[in-house]
Amino acid sequence: MIDWAKLAEIIHAHQRFLLVCHIRPDCDALGSELAMAAILEHFGKDVLLVNDFAVPPTLRFLDPERKVRQLGGDVRAEQLRDRQVIIVLDTSAWIQLGKMADVLRASTAVKVVLDHHLSADDLGATLFKDVESEATGRLVADAADALGVPLGPKIAEPLFAAVATDTGWFRFATATAGTFRLAARLVEAGAAPDRLFRQLYETDSLPRLRLIGRTLARTCTELDGRLIHTWIEHADFKATGALASDTEDIINMTLTVGGTEVAFILVELSSGALKLSLRSRSDVDCARLAEQFAGGGHRRAAGATLPGPLAEAQAKVLAAVRAAMQ
Repeated sequence: MIDWAKLAEIIHAHQRFLLVCHIRPDCDALGSELAMAAILEHFGKDVLLVNDFAVPPTLRFLDPERKVRQLGGDVRAEQLRDRQVIIVLDTSAWIQLGKMADVLRASTAVKVVLDHHLSADDLGATLFKDVESEATGRLVADAADALGVPLGPKIAEPLFAAVATDTGWFRFATATAGTFRLAARLVEAGAAPDRLFRQLYETDSLPRLRLIGRTLARTCTELDGRLIHTWIEHADFKATGALASDTEDIINMTLTVGGTEVAFILVELSSGALKLSLRSRSDVDCARLAEQFAGGGHRRAAGATLPGPLAEAQAKVLAAVRAAMQ
């Protein structure tokens, strides 16, 4: 059980807060960050949301007030020195913080982590962590309850997006009866599932569709169809006009092929490194696989970043996945 009284003590003892989430954000990261900001603002706190990324166009609807700022873009590191508390959401890994990791290391602020991932580094923070939780958004909702903060629209909307997406819109095994009870509460508090679904899944751009087509056309299967994998080259973004954020959820499309147990995708970044995403609907532990490449995540969904070139990274991942599936 998480001792939320410790978080309450930290919140009530300080005034200036900095919220941070991981690079290449998803709805759980951004939604949790925005909802936590609303909780702190309920108590009249001075809150800044700063990350080492610009919010992807596909997720800007979550932040209509444009509260989330970018380090090195519209805010400088020295402007964050007055923060008394730094709260990291949806990650416990230094590498996933990008350049915000340097801000954390240099800061004397009290550090807090709210996260549900298995893998973790020592961020020198007080941990509020539950690896059995379906989403970090769930932890933020629990924190709101413990602090006595009502779930108004500014909290409910981003948290519904967080929980719904991290459970595959409630179709993953992580979605429990408790998940649906929370979802109902969030709808009652102002979340609009129909609008959120449209924003997330029915506003694709033509460049993204073209990128999906290229990626799925490359799909390969092995081990009698139990393993499926594909890749995206950096040149594909220029050829299609797609954005890096347009790769979101493509890996899950490969799992719709009958008989597949494990899927992975490698995405070539502008730096030449490869972003690995792993998915499993078998006993294969994606988090353990990702840890072989200094990554992490959950048992059924995890990721890592590998050095290039693509062919070498692909060979390494294939060897590790094949071994795990023997």
